[in-house]
Amino acid sequence: MNPITKVSFDNTAVAFSSKSDAELYKMYLLFKSMNSNTFVKVGGNLLNLALNLHLPVSFIIKPTIFNHFCGGETIEESERAIRELSKYNIGTILDYSVEGEGDDKSFDATRDELLRAIEKAHGNKNIPFAVFKITGLIDINLLEKVQNKQELSVNERAAFERGRDRVNEICKSCYQRDVRVFVDAEESWIQETIDNLTYEMMALYNKEKANIYNTYQLYRHDRLDVIQRDYDTAVKNGYYLGAKLVRGAYMEKERKRAQQEGYESPINPTKQASDDLFNKALLFCMEHIDRISFCNGTHNEDSCYLLMDLMEKHNIAPNDPRVYFAQLFGMSDNLSYNLADAGYNVAKYVPYGPVKEVMPYLLRRANENTAIAGQSSREFQLIRSEIERRKAKK
Repeated sequence: MNPITKVSFDNTAVAFSSKSDAELYKMYLLFKSMNSNTFVKVGGNLLNLALNLHLPVSFIIKPTIFNHFCGGETIEESERAIRELSKYNIGTILDYSVEGEGDDKSFDATRDELLRAIEKAHGNKNIPFAVFKITGLIDINLLEKVQNKQELSVNERAAFERGRDRVNEICKSCYQRDVRVFVDAEESWIQETIDNLTYEMMALYNKEKANIYNTYQLYRHDRLDVIQRDYDTAVKNGYYLGAKLVRGAYMEKERKRAQQEGYESPINPTKQASDDLFNKALLFCMEHIDRISFCNGTHNEDSCYLLMDLMEKHNIAPNDPRVYFAQLFGMSDNLSYNLADAGYNVAKYVPYGPVKEVMPYLLRRANENTAIAGQSSREFQLIRSEIERRKAKK
């Protein structure tokens, strides 16, 4: 246990307080399955094949992996997860996890769904943030062309402006309804365009406080420099910086593309380098909290302990609205529930959407869990410990 914060992430009684014995055992079986590389790889390929062939497999997926990692197929279905998390003082970040089709009709539909999620969050203390990906609103090829400073045709320029308008509609709605929003980070070859659009929104809507948050993937070796630059820009232009700090989600894809195209990889050379950079970013945000509101989006226990210590050192109350911790729904409950139990601001990303459309997200979650440490993964160990603790009590 950390001697300063007096919060233990080994406390499984708190971590799984929301789970019945039956639910806990179901989690045990799920994570045991996901600890098998072969099961995840073969199972994932079979599920994709079955869905592409329009075979009726939703009845298998929905009560198992889908229900564990997602709130439901709609906002209404997600209400159960929102209420359950709120009982333990954990907020919900409604995450519409459907990947767009790449045309205006699809982009408009995504915008409309995001506006519904924002309306749901309006005045609802249990939903402290909204979130969106800009690739759900603008064609990825246009984002890349803009980043590469390629000339756009008249039609392409019009399409990009329609996308910018969608982004503005969402951010304006958040501002008007007092809902903070995360703009998710994506691949490096489109991130600069995403950043610039986000800065535009910050300049418009972050004058009084941070409503719009950019996301910084600290496994990229230049991101701390970018945060520091963005802070200076915010101060110079009279707005607040919103920052969500994460380690990152596209490492293998980034390295592979850099190798194929012969440019320097944007990714840190080692995990330790990423950890160090992430923790330096936490320190920078805390030291500049007069102008930065930030979210510690991590499943890393050391980074959570560090932030708790920094908050104490800087006399920042656990429930200060400028500082949040966030984890994914269905993962790292030992962090979320113990932090919330100690009075810190915590929120869970709760994905939702039709089962078939959310499958890419679910397969990424399964692969991430497999990659952690096989049979010795932290999640699996904690679930097993809690089962044994409950047995011993009986």
